[in-house]
Amino acid sequence: MGLGDKFENKAEELKGKAKEGVGDATDNRDLEAEGKADQGKAGVKQAGEHIKDAAKDVTGH
Repeated sequence: MGLGDKFENKAEELKGKAKEGVGDATDNRDLEAEGKADQGKAGVKQAGEHIKDAAKDVTGH
């Protein structure tokens, strides 16, 4: 994965945290849930990147 992908995934995670915070502060459960979902998607993508990075370390490619 490229560095740009890592930045995009981190940005998605931060956007999700912001949505969750705004949803919590305004008692908007839909926005809060959407924020949590965004964070979850970003986390899955980041985990995939870590696996690919580890595989590259093992294989040397």
